[in-house]
Amino acid sequence: MTILLWLALTPILIVLMGSAFSSAMVPGLDLGIWEPPLWPAEHTDSEGKVQSYKEGGRFQNPWMNERPSPARFFLSWFTGPDESNIPGPAELNETLPVKAPVWLSDPNFTMSNARLTWLGHATTLAEIEGSAILTDPMFSARASAVQFAGPKRYTAPACKVKDLPPLAAVLVSHNHYDHLDLGSVSRLAELQPNISWFVPAGMAKWLKDNTVVSGEKVHEMTWWQEEQLEGTSIKIVFTPANHWCKRSVADDNQMLWGSFAVIGQTKRFWFGGDTGYCEAFKQIGEKYGPFDLAAIPIGAYQPNWFMKYQHVHPGEAVEIHKDIGSKQSLGIHWGTFKLTTENYLEPPALLNTFLNKSG
Repeated sequence: MTILLWLALTPILIVLMGSAFSSAMVPGLDLGIWEPPLWPAEHTDSEGKVQSYKEGGRFQNPWMNERPSPARFFLSWFTGPDESNIPGPAELNETLPVKAPVWLSDPNFTMSNARLTWLGHATTLAEIEGSAILTDPMFSARASAVQFAGPKRYTAPACKVKDLPPLAAVLVSHNHYDHLDLGSVSRLAELQPNISWFVPAGMAKWLKDNTVVSGEKVHEMTWWQEEQLEGTSIKIVFTPANHWCKRSVADDNQMLWGSFAVIGQTKRFWFGGDTGYCEAFKQIGEKYGPFDLAAIPIGAYQPNWFMKYQHVHPGEAVEIHKDIGSKQSLGIHWGTFKLTTENYLEPPALLNTFLNKSG
């Protein structure tokens, strides 16, 4: 009898525990701009710019020092409010229609001097001074180590890997499965062996061990490192971001994470990858801005008491847009996977609201 009573009460207890240990969800309209602690002065350069560093073989992120326990987040995930409300395919075709990119829809397509195309999640194709540069390739059905489980896309990518135009470079911001997808990377390496790959410190070995990418085509980078894109006048810079890395049980932060600045002779593009807000964006703007184009994340921010340590909300994305001096920015990292609990259409709506507030 006691066992049966315990089994009956367990779901109620879980809900009560989730409520007790979770902070109240702040509505998107009421979210403020988070200010993490300043990066330690001993890990900045002579100009005060943040520098990546390791302790015990792992990269450190002091901006995240006060982040609550992930266990507390997952408890709230199962027991707290969920406002995502993602509908079925028919309604999604109306509210989030996926359109073919210009290189498939325009028979007269030629590479642009400056154009940015969102292909889904954090995957974009930037055309800069006639070169095509792909970011965080993710074309698979699931963001997971396996394709039978894990977060599943609710919107398809705008094209398939085989449909991409000839690429000069691929930029990878970090190693999370929704940004570094083995199936997509492997297919790209097979179809376009001449791509130059720009990746964070610690990732080159993974890329060479798991794909047919040639080692001479991989450029492993730390924050503020600059590399020339072969055959062009374009410079690729690995810039900081406020995030973290993990791909298996015990490999936390053994690889670095970051963002990218693409510097041409006349055009400049910045890719934000995945990030919380921090002081680094003003530093990026001061050193490399203004930018003609930027891809800035705007989704996966609720519950904000936990997500603010690693993901910006739309209001913070507006601040990044201003910090880096972007002339035109594209909101990414939304409308593809259910990773958090805000309404699936809230990010762009909230972005407009914060833009109007910002003037």
